[in-house]
Amino acid sequence: MKIFLAGWLGAVALTAVACSANVTALPSNGKAPAGQQAQARSWWRPKAGVSWQWQLSGKVDTSVRAAVYDVDLFETSAKTVATLHRAGRKVICYTAIGSAETWRPDFERFPRNVLGKKVQGWEDERWVDIRRIDAVRPIWAARLDQCKKKGFDGVEPDWMDGYKHDTGFPLTAAHQLAFNRMLAEEAHKRGLAIGLKNDLDQIPQLVGVMDFAVNEQCAQYDECDALKPFIKAGKPVFHAEYELPLKKFCARTKRLGFSSIRKALDLPAARQACP
Repeated sequence: MKIFLAGWLGAVALTAVACSANVTALPSNGKAPAGQQAQARSWWRPKAGVSWQWQLSGKVDTSVRAAVYDVDLFETSAKTVATLHRAGRKVICYTAIGSAETWRPDFERFPRNVLGKKVQGWEDERWVDIRRIDAVRPIWAARLDQCKKKGFDGVEPDWMDGYKHDTGFPLTAAHQLAFNRMLAEEAHKRGLAIGLKNDLDQIPQLVGVMDFAVNEQCAQYDECDALKPFIKAGKPVFHAEYELPLKKFCARTKRLGFSSIRKALDLPAARQACP
């Protein structure tokens, strides 16, 4: 649940660094190798245009009329997930991935040498050195195990574009691609769908291995066209605006095929959906 500034850095040329990060690089079209594609029958694949609810603060309101709920991994119980399933909902677990949140119960598992600068605007979060896949993969794997154990259908990893920020580490686009592909691999191993959070510049490389997109404020910053590949692939774009009124973005994002809502920044239960 982040606010992002306009004017992203330009695309960085990709190198073979991805292969050196303990993850096999995928073809430039972002499609998984044949062996990985063979597993593709085993997880939920949401369709473009499906309605959604995004709530990361307060007790989850299970009465919201939305087909998909995106809620916090740690704060949401298996009982709540089961309640939503009985109502015919699909449920996504939210968890920070590119940062370590100091209040989370597994924070002490992070080696100190993989923790970087504080995340600007989020003083209780530290950037993670995603180049150290060997060190951080077990932590994220354990979170995905918890997500699966609670019965979630998919995962929304946050901070999937650390290479664009002042993390304290010399992260590159290639490091980020390797890391994000690793996350997709781990999620799919567990039968979980996975979404690409923001990271617009890498959509062409990642749309083939991600099952949906989660975007904040593409209308405010005139970036929504970058998400078209997901809709073209039949995959949903779960889109939220914080500051613009519905009349300023709904007509356009509806034409694009997005699932758009307006939320308060702290993401409580209250929600305005585009008509």
